[in-house]
Amino acid sequence: MKSRKVPLRKCVVTNEMKPKKDLIRIVRTPEGEVVIDFTGKKSGRGAYVSNSKECFEEAKKKDVFSRHLNIKVSSEIYDQLISDRTKGDLS
Repeated sequence: MKSRKVPLRKCVVTNEMKPKKDLIRIVRTPEGEVVIDFTGKKSGRGAYVSNSKECFEEAKKKDVFSRHLNIKVSSEIYDQLISDRTKGDLS
């Protein structure tokens, strides 16, 4: 039997190619708001980041999402990623 192709995406912090399910997607919606997309299916411009606290902190330090999404991303998005990760909400 043929195995399914695993979709790969690049982490905007580490530039590593990883399976899409191992990354978290941050989306700039058509309305211009920035949200964390846990489903991976929201419409809009997306940026992927590895699911680790170190990557979240590095992204915040370098303001990576603002550059990739072409919109100013508030520090609340970065803080939400970090706090959700420490609480264990992000799998």
